[in-house]
Amino acid sequence: MTAKERYYWDVTGHLVVRNTLSQEELDAVNAVLDFVIDAGSVHQNEDNHGAADSTFLRGAGSRWAHGTNLLELPKPHCEPIRNLLAHPVVVQYLNVMCGAGFRLDHGPQFNNAVKGTAGLTLHGAGEPHRDFVAYHHQNGEMYCGGVTVTWNLTDCPEDKGGFACVPGSHKSKYPMPIGVRYCDEDMGTVANPGIRAGDVLFFMDGAQTHGTHPWQNDHARRSILFKYASRTATRGGPSQAVCQPEIFWDGDTVGGMTMQQRAVMFGPCSAPGSDEMFLVIEDDGAVRLENMREQQAAD
Repeated sequence: MTAKERYYWDVTGHLVVRNTLSQEELDAVNAVLDFVIDAGSVHQNEDNHGAADSTFLRGAGSRWAHGTNLLELPKPHCEPIRNLLAHPVVVQYLNVMCGAGFRLDHGPQFNNAVKGTAGLTLHGAGEPHRDFVAYHHQNGEMYCGGVTVTWNLTDCPEDKGGFACVPGSHKSKYPMPIGVRYCDEDMGTVANPGIRAGDVLFFMDGAQTHGTHPWQNDHARRSILFKYASRTATRGGPSQAVCQPEIFWDGDTVGGMTMQQRAVMFGPCSAPGSDEMFLVIEDDGAVRLENMREQQAAD
């Protein structure tokens, strides 16, 4: 990364690298996406899915192809997608952003929005702190636990929909106002940058506040998102399936343990789908499990 790129990444939380794909590479990936669409692999959600109670973000159901299916397509269709996994630009930048040994945590995901497709509420931020995606500097080195790499296969004109973010929010010390989350009263903080076909977008997924604006263009959006993580971070994917103590260790090891003892036997996972791993100390010194969902609902 150049000094200017490091500065921009550090200040805003995202970076667009222009003209990364050649026209030949663009054509090859778009041909694969034609195959995916024709095969009926793109799923359309219900109208306003992901828009929550927002007025601004409302629209037709979002269109996605999720998971590893793009990497598992029959040959030769999988090859152009697999070529993006360890593309020289990905390696060059993620070695700096995530550190050596970065890995694909989940994805790839194909976003195929058409005109009128709803946006997605903004999510992620520096507050509250999430160590598995957080961004910080130490000894002159930058570190981000989670980075999404978005390959753009069609133009995304500025302020016409697609990727939206709050620049600098990865360093925020305050909770996100609901008007910003829904983009109904964003106070001028939300950017919807212009990204051209062949460009690649890096953003701090989870540290930077991000989402999508409704798609306003006559042509369809074609973007493929790869969700990378630093070597020791887990964000999703298979970690959710194997984090239960009986799987991560084994039934004999955790058999007969109290709930409090079992709580520290979970495997690493950012979203375990369980409150059975959060411990607190009562005033009398007793250890108990904390129901995080009830606490969040009360707040």
